[in-house]
Amino acid sequence: MDSQQSSSGVDIKNKNGNLTAPTPQNTPINPAPMTSSYRPSIPAISEDMETITTKGAADSSDAASAIAGAFTGNPALLSMLQGKLGTLVGRPSGYIEQLPTAVKRRLNGLKYLQSKHAELENKFQEEVLALEKKYLQLYQPLYDQRAQVISGTYEPTDEEVALGEKVDEEDEEENEDEDVEEKDEKETQSSEADVKGIPEFWLTLLKNHPQIVETITEEDEGALKHLIDVRMSYMEQPGFKLDFEFSENDYFTNKVLTKTYYYQDHAYGGDFVYDHAEGCSIDWKEGKDLTVTVETKKQRHKGTNKTRVVKRTVPSNSFFYFFSPPTIPDEEEEIDEEEAEGLDAKLEADYEMGEEFKDKIIPHAVDYFTGKALQYEDYEDEEDFDDEYYEDEDDDEDDDDEEDDDEDDDDDSAPAKGENAPECKQS
Repeated sequence: MDSQQSSSGVDIKNKNGNLTAPTPQNTPINPAPMTSSYRPSIPAISEDMETITTKGAADSSDAASAIAGAFTGNPALLSMLQGKLGTLVGRPSGYIEQLPTAVKRRLNGLKYLQSKHAELENKFQEEVLALEKKYLQLYQPLYDQRAQVISGTYEPTDEEVALGEKVDEEDEEENEDEDVEEKDEKETQSSEADVKGIPEFWLTLLKNHPQIVETITEEDEGALKHLIDVRMSYMEQPGFKLDFEFSENDYFTNKVLTKTYYYQDHAYGGDFVYDHAEGCSIDWKEGKDLTVTVETKKQRHKGTNKTRVVKRTVPSNSFFYFFSPPTIPDEEEEIDEEEAEGLDAKLEADYEMGEEFKDKIIPHAVDYFTGKALQYEDYEDEEDFDDEYYEDEDDDEDDDDEEDDDEDDDDDSAPAKGENAPECKQS
């Protein structure tokens, strides 16, 4: 169906006309693309709208009412008519066909020029990607040293610290707070010797991000305190991979959690088009799965009046659903328009979060930690990302609180998350 096709291979740049291009870049995108964008719907014509009745209009009105009534009583017929009307959208009005032959010939000449332009756009994009891969290799030693400083395995030299302070001196606002900072440093100097690296660096900067913080629950923070590095790498085929490295923790055994974003093989109009994403399986320790909540219910048997306690797991809001991305259904699978729109929004939000890590958070991590990055970003509609990213718990609520004492094989089953997901790296 059309709505499904729009989900597969979504061109995020052109989907809503003003979204940032899905082109792999290592420079910040401005403005931030992490907003849910829907075109405003067309308001319905009010039934109370005043009408002007002319001779014969009453009969026409009765006929129209009869037709409307027929559609109201036949949803299938109404749906079929809407589908037929939908196929007319975007069809040529006949203007091009009516042009003189000589003009059509020149128009075909312009199409040839456009095709050559598209070839150059694709070549340009390929060279840009090659350049970005080259500079990622140049950035990598800086990222490696950053990770060492954060973990406490490397201590910056006096020269590096002095140059870093000089960067701060260029900021007038930080200069105003210089005296306060020096006082605080003296007060905490005695306890600083026991601090290793920069504790909770990645958790802090993620909580400073206006949208990502909305996906982090209080329970998630315990696990994210062990996040020690986030890395990005390009693949041979168009796309990129994110690696989230964790220290040993009480939540899962994985050393690295991965998320991979794939583009379509060929660029269109100079832009790589998003195809799909793959997460990984998280090996949760017993009772530590942050993506589910265990619900306990008492059920009473109508005949014997005996009660039993039933436990089941239900989805719970969590940042770690990031590693179980939404999937595009098979072409033969039928979904209605509302479901398709919801899937589109989830796919877009998931893609944008990946781009946010790749283009902004990883290259400018320290600026998000200090909050400096927020001065240069235009974050709006913060709730939109949260609403689309979290799993919908309402769909899984069980309204039947007085079930008979029957066998329930699904009570203890965990919800399906990231089916067929690749295994994450182990320590």
